[in-house]
Amino acid sequence: MRDEHLHAIVKKFEDLEAGLSTTSDSEEIVRLSRERAKLEPLVRVIRARAETIEEREGLDQILAEPGSDAEMRELAEVEQEELDEKLEQLDQDLKVLLLPRDDADDNSAIVEIRAGTGGDEAALFAGDLARMYQRYAETRGWTVSVLSASETGLGGYKEIILDVSGQGPYAKLKFESGVHRVQRVPETEGGGRIHTSAATVAVLPQAENVDIEVKAEDIRIDTMRASGAGGQHVNTTDSAVRITHIPTGIVVTSSEKSQHQNRAQAMKVLKARLFEMERERQDSARSQARKSQIGTGDRSERIRTYNFPQGRVTDHRINLTLYKLETILAGEALEEVVEALISEDQAQRLAEAEAAPEILTA
Repeated sequence: MRDEHLHAIVKKFEDLEAGLSTTSDSEEIVRLSRERAKLEPLVRVIRARAETIEEREGLDQILAEPGSDAEMRELAEVEQEELDEKLEQLDQDLKVLLLPRDDADDNSAIVEIRAGTGGDEAALFAGDLARMYQRYAETRGWTVSVLSASETGLGGYKEIILDVSGQGPYAKLKFESGVHRVQRVPETEGGGRIHTSAATVAVLPQAENVDIEVKAEDIRIDTMRASGAGGQHVNTTDSAVRITHIPTGIVVTSSEKSQHQNRAQAMKVLKARLFEMERERQDSARSQARKSQIGTGDRSERIRTYNFPQGRVTDHRINLTLYKLETILAGEALEEVVEALISEDQAQRLAEAEAAPEILTA
């Protein structure tokens, strides 16, 4: 961490504040405010670190004076130790904040949940996961809406796609991608045998503040009749929409009541998938990083087990086991798992940065 690099960050922050105080352009205000908000936590730590160093240097002067009072010297030495500990923590915080950020971390997220192996039980589990993320989102003050859903009855889903909007859902949810496994006795199981089922989760950043161009000639839009669980509640109009992106073969469907709404929702999901494909293509380093202990985000990778008989949830990537299954599925304790995954990711990236210090000054 070079001082000139830190000074440059503070100077940029001050320039942004100056720009906010002089501009009246609404779009410019939004842009400057967003950049300022990203830098504010970092600048706060840089300034606290500078103040701590200044205090530490003042104590050094007191201790260097040959005729200083013995009691004052003793107090200074105690305070010196406290400041050294504070400075060590601030340096650690600074390293974390200086790590290269995923530009999509501040984005809203698309959460796609699909039933895997296990038939009806897998569909019910997919519903459990959808409700878990919806409740977790509520605790974070985010807004959740269902973009599309294919119900099976009894609260189960073959597939459900959620729009999670707010400040930073993708940063919190991105490590949820992968295979989630459940072990429990189904209500229909008379012999009390434990069944294992699975559902896959894919978390994509919404394509915000970027221009994802979808050419009209590259898509085919089909309309069809929407149906509810078990083929019931069929709409009298062809309201469901299926969009096929011809160059990539991506197919997105939305089957709410309004055809206009379905088109908009399907396009949102399509753009999120195209955005993620472009991010993967442009950033091979990120693709390699996703193969770390935290995981690839691949839907085929088993990441977590929910064991009902034992009341436990185990995240296999970081060997974390919590006996809080009910409160995790209720969304209340999911934050413990999320924070543990984020901390592990930061620790891995810090280790890489310490091996290549230029990463912190890039």
